[in-house]
Amino acid sequence: MSRLSGIGGRLYRGDTSIDFIGKRRRWYAFSGLLILASAISLGVQGLHLGIEFKGGSEFTITKPGVTIADARAAVVTAGITGETVVQKIGSNKVRIQTGALTSFDTVKTSLASTFGVNIDNIDTQLIGPSWGKEITHKALYGLFGFLFVVMLYLALAFEPKMAIAAVVAVIHDVFITVGIYALVGFDVTPATVIGFLTILGYSLYDTVVVFDKVRENTRTITSTGRITYSTAANLAVNQTLVRSFNTSLIALLPVASILFVGAGLLGAGTLKDLSLALFVGLATGTYSSIFIATPILAALREREPAMKALAKRVAQHGSAPLVTDLKSAPVVTGGSSSKTNWARGPRNQPKRKGR
Repeated sequence: MSRLSGIGGRLYRGDTSIDFIGKRRRWYAFSGLLILASAISLGVQGLHLGIEFKGGSEFTITKPGVTIADARAAVVTAGITGETVVQKIGSNKVRIQTGALTSFDTVKTSLASTFGVNIDNIDTQLIGPSWGKEITHKALYGLFGFLFVVMLYLALAFEPKMAIAAVVAVIHDVFITVGIYALVGFDVTPATVIGFLTILGYSLYDTVVVFDKVRENTRTITSTGRITYSTAANLAVNQTLVRSFNTSLIALLPVASILFVGAGLLGAGTLKDLSLALFVGLATGTYSSIFIATPILAALREREPAMKALAKRVAQHGSAPLVTDLKSAPVVTGGSSSKTNWARGPRNQPKRKGR
């Protein structure tokens, strides 16, 4: 930890600097590959919608010693040939989800014979697809409303171009998360929708922290002319890098324990829908705030005439070294002399002639 804090101090002071902005084409290419893989996954496999979205029948058996293999065998015996989802809940309960059925009697009889329980003790539920459509519409309304409010807030609190870069990063995170979800093949449930909406807030939280430091470093660069906008933005990313890493690590540890230990080892299948969306979303949110949002912001701002003039002025006189206290950096003026007036001492007073 002491070594990590030492690296953080050097990054904050500018003694050590990682060129995130200058190598943005590499990050764009990597994100493009992820987006392409997500699009292919969605096109080939698509999302596996749960019973809550496409409708179907659900059977729940409660008895000590129930197994998933016995439940699948009972469904096959009942003559159910469509897609079936079998999940074990706890140690004495199993849940079977099938497509829409006209009659529950055959499946209930097969389950009662397999597990040795009374037919009346098997809980059955019929879910229509209309409820899933209503949930989908509400989720989309919430997503669009969220993006609109976020763009409005960032445009007022920061600047419009920061709002554009942040929303692009959020869309990037959601699309990649959905693609990985389709690739893995987990069922999309209401818990999945909750996870998708949760990662939006976390992605923006990390991005806003970086943007706040960018705004602090670039507040007076046009008037002082010390460094370019991209250099100041890159310094801001380096200064917040250790903070973003620590925050993301602390957030990912409990989610990873739920995903790999709870859902993987202990078999708590009801948790994997939410935990996978959160795990992938948190990781991509941290990545996008550093490698996507800030480089996009720098590219948008560098197209402004004032920033172009500043870049020419800095290139003409040479860039100043990166330091944390930007007030201590040399001031580059637009004069024809190659010397900077910050190093100029007091002028010598003219000698007076004797009377």
